[in-house]
Amino acid sequence: MGEKAGKMDKSKLLSGAKRVVVKIGSQLLEKDGSIDTQFIKDIASSIKSFPDKEFVIVSSGAVLAGVKKLKLKQKPKTITEKQAVASVGQAYLMQIYDKLFSENSLVIGQVLLTVEGLRERKRYILAKNTLEKLIDMSVIPIVNENDTIAIEEIVFGDNDFLASHVSVLVDADLLVILSTAGGVYTGEPTDKNSQLIEEITDIDSVLSFAKASTSKFGTGGMRSKLEASKIAVSHGIPVVIAPKEKGIIEKVLSNNFKGTFIHPQREQKISRKKSWLKLLSAPKGRITVDKGAERAIKNGKSLLPAGIKSVEGIFTKNDVVAIINEDNQIIGKGIVNFNNREIEKIKGRKLDEIEKILKKKGTEVIHTDNMVVF
Repeated sequence: MGEKAGKMDKSKLLSGAKRVVVKIGSQLLEKDGSIDTQFIKDIASSIKSFPDKEFVIVSSGAVLAGVKKLKLKQKPKTITEKQAVASVGQAYLMQIYDKLFSENSLVIGQVLLTVEGLRERKRYILAKNTLEKLIDMSVIPIVNENDTIAIEEIVFGDNDFLASHVSVLVDADLLVILSTAGGVYTGEPTDKNSQLIEEITDIDSVLSFAKASTSKFGTGGMRSKLEASKIAVSHGIPVVIAPKEKGIIEKVLSNNFKGTFIHPQREQKISRKKSWLKLLSAPKGRITVDKGAERAIKNGKSLLPAGIKSVEGIFTKNDVVAIINEDNQIIGKGIVNFNNREIEKIKGRKLDEIEKILKKKGTEVIHTDNMVVF
């Protein structure tokens, strides 16, 4: 549905995917009041059957596993209870993954992430490097949100957004989101009048069909999956929303599945740095620019002191700031080459004055390579 982006060959994108991120939600891990070990076995067996491909798993389920291990009757309600139960569940869940993957001669590695951590550039790079090294060592990363220290009850939305960020982080060729719904439908999946939407080129055109989760353990829902998918497809990564069933990984990669395929956008991919700037970075200050500077940066130019009208906030070199126009609208974000006091001294100045004032070389306040424009 929708025609924002031209379609690429679906079969080639699926069969040609070398690096695949698979997201598994809490609901899919539960069966008959316990962890569905047979399902995890099937995922491991599928991965083993593709020795020429690389897999990363983003798995929810720490709270669910903790509830089962502690024999609780319901999901914890407070953040403190959730964190405590997740600490038990994370160890239990990884023990299950390790045992079942080892039976297929596969080695796993645990990676715990939080959105707060990824907002820091150094931690973002460290996470990327760690994931890349694990893949290079033929280890399958099992990524989960670090529920034991997360300060918000819902941070990534049942790991849907985490899965999308991870797919960008590792430069994946495909993101597979396994779902109880099994795809995007025009109504409730259980309603016989609902129709499966097999292919999507414009996510916004189908958002009205999607609802949030009301499940016992999940915190996402189809709306969360579609919103998160926007991140992946905007980076040229196709997304599949598919059901929990035996052999689903093989079926997806051979284009022989019943589910929803979301086409990647064909626009030029942005770098990981600019992706982080756009989606995760938290500005520590504001720089207001005049109309001339606004036009320049929208045309791909760097931000120079002459176009700066005012500076707000306390920040240092290499911090992120928001770029504001004269109408008080945020038009971009960027990594600064000077601290706030230095920019205050050189704002509005011409190039030949700047080196004299700062007594050092360099005139670009934000280089275009370190800037995203909205």
